[in-house]
Amino acid sequence: MTARKEPPSPQEFYIAYPLYQEFTFAKEEVQAGWEVMFSQEPIDTYCPECNAHSIFRRHVAGTISLNPDAWLRDGHFVVRLKCSRNADHELYFLFKVEGRTMQKIGQYPSLADLNTYDVRQYAAVLSRDDFKEFNKAIGLAAHGVGVGSFVYLRRIFENLVDAAYQTAKTGSEWDDDAYRNGRMAERIQLLEGHLPEFLVENRSMYKILSEGIHDLTEDECLAAFPIIKMGIELVLDEKLNAAAKQRKLELAKKAIHGLVSKAGTEPRSNTGV
Repeated sequence: MTARKEPPSPQEFYIAYPLYQEFTFAKEEVQAGWEVMFSQEPIDTYCPECNAHSIFRRHVAGTISLNPDAWLRDGHFVVRLKCSRNADHELYFLFKVEGRTMQKIGQYPSLADLNTYDVRQYAAVLSRDDFKEFNKAIGLAAHGVGVGSFVYLRRIFENLVDAAYQTAKTGSEWDDDAYRNGRMAERIQLLEGHLPEFLVENRSMYKILSEGIHDLTEDECLAAFPIIKMGIELVLDEKLNAAAKQRKLELAKKAIHGLVSKAGTEPRSNTGV
């Protein structure tokens, strides 16, 4: 039996949950529902008007009921978040409540606008096509298309593995038959040393992506999307860190070579007695 999901935090419901994805709070979780509606906890996300990350807080007009059941009324409510950099910059979220079930049915700016800013950095380690598809996956998930978003994520995953294969197969001890005849998990294991450690340790991500395309429902894919997206981002983070380290090594070698060359051309002073 699949374990029941923990109630989403306000940050998760506002910034990560796609439109129309429902969550039903258990009787003992009504406080978590109250927090989505009334919490003043800071929300860290992208501000489109600042074009930078900022801290947002909920804007409340009037008093706030401290009764955990205060949100349990069928209808709609709006959450306004104000940017700490500029209070005129706001995010808007519209929620629908029926019983203890809550869903986000509207927001501005869009979920895609809020989430694609953070992936801009990955353009440095993804091909142009993969970067476009990563953004498409985010956009589809933001509009409640779970299976379609998994198609793009799986293609990116496969391309990351294939890029490592193209490098590994040039090695003298590479066993191409074992690679071609192996399942994806086995191929990733063979590519250990050519792929980021996180991907090797969590190669089961591919199985989840494939099951999502063939067996999971839209809602199940949408629920899994933030986790799989985070996993791919961690892989890309490792590639970014490796690229930054390589650039630093090259700069250091160049600087040291310059110092050595300079020292070799300057005359030594005689300090003999």
